[in-house]
Amino acid sequence: MKTKFVCILFVLFSVFVQAQKTYLHCGKMVDVKNGVVLNSKTIIVSGNTIEAIKDGFIIPDDKASKIIDLKDKTVLPGLIDMHVHIEGETSADNYLKPFTLNEADVAFNSVVFAEKTLMAGFTTVRDLGGSGVNVALRNAINSGKITGPRIFTAEKALASTGGHADPTNGRKRDLMGNPGPKEGVLNGIEDARKAVRQRYKNGADWIKITATGGVLSVAKNSKNPQFTEEEIQAIVATAKDYDMQVAAHAHGDEGMQRAIRAGVKTIEHGTLMSSETMALMNEKEAYLVPTISAGKYVADKAKVDGYYPSIIVPKALEIGSQIQNMFSRAYKKGVGIAFGTDAGVFPHGENGKEFGYMVEAGMPPIEAIQSATITNAKLLGEAKNLGQLEANFIADIIAVDDDPIKNIKTLEYVVFVMKSGVIEKY
Repeated sequence: MKTKFVCILFVLFSVFVQAQKTYLHCGKMVDVKNGVVLNSKTIIVSGNTIEAIKDGFIIPDDKASKIIDLKDKTVLPGLIDMHVHIEGETSADNYLKPFTLNEADVAFNSVVFAEKTLMAGFTTVRDLGGSGVNVALRNAINSGKITGPRIFTAEKALASTGGHADPTNGRKRDLMGNPGPKEGVLNGIEDARKAVRQRYKNGADWIKITATGGVLSVAKNSKNPQFTEEEIQAIVATAKDYDMQVAAHAHGDEGMQRAIRAGVKTIEHGTLMSSETMALMNEKEAYLVPTISAGKYVADKAKVDGYYPSIIVPKALEIGSQIQNMFSRAYKKGVGIAFGTDAGVFPHGENGKEFGYMVEAGMPPIEAIQSATITNAKLLGEAKNLGQLEANFIADIIAVDDDPIKNIKTLEYVVFVMKSGVIEKY
């Protein structure tokens, strides 16, 4: 009898939980698919998905469901940032941290950065390189142990010896060693294949390469090509075998062209991109991830005495200030734009500033928003799940105070966040 009573209670509780829905009363709602802002809508969320979107402000006919009043807000799909480094964050002592922080320290720090990112309205991110803690962070978020955005990660970025993502650059000789494919450093086609397979083994979702020199590595050149085209071809082909695509950090034009011809899907930064390279990107259907925020930040910080090692300062001053102008030219040439910021190079949670920089450079607000929603969802292979406010899509929903089509800077101040049907900020 007692067992039967418990079973009845369990069934009743299950029915109650299933009946619970959330009704979001939205004063304005951005329809990113059609590029319009709609008025007076109700988004009905059931479980982790959007059940329906109705005209007007619908009142539920059951007591279990709840209403969220966003009548004076503008509601959008959760935003997607295609270039973050969630394990760390800029600081004047950043170059000491590999020698002072344990893996556990990096992990605990990343939890803080992940939460800041989610509270800023970015419900999904692509992490383009860390130590491997980013894989564990992704898994912890997915299992509900901690709060953060949905993460697609490249695990550890791939470099050639001495290249931008060689972790031993700048160390004294007896600490440099000879890192290889396991550590993400490769030279030659066989190394390239092994490095990709190691990333797969370690749990990566994407592959990231450093096709040219970089600004923040402790090395002299910021723009020289650092892989042969044959090496990149081997990386792309091997990644394809494992159902992964490739992102390429690149500032210099020759390195970009090698990467695009070899089949990489996204070019990160693209600072010195020529018109010929823009045409090649259009031909190959590659996307630019501009990271204007990072360029501006490093150019400013390079003027602060001692913030960066001296070898970095001239690179930061040269490269950082050019990204926004390049973005403007690429946009006008019809290059596909995928929203990405390089958060971590600047403080996490300030990702929304990128929208203002994109609009400042000539991109209409709705297109900037689309680049952070439907475009990025498509690149992540999640076009049927993320990036839109539509029935049967995952309920990633944010709200801001103003209409972002009229005031793009409102996206810097997200006031409501729902991820997978769970309210994270209100």
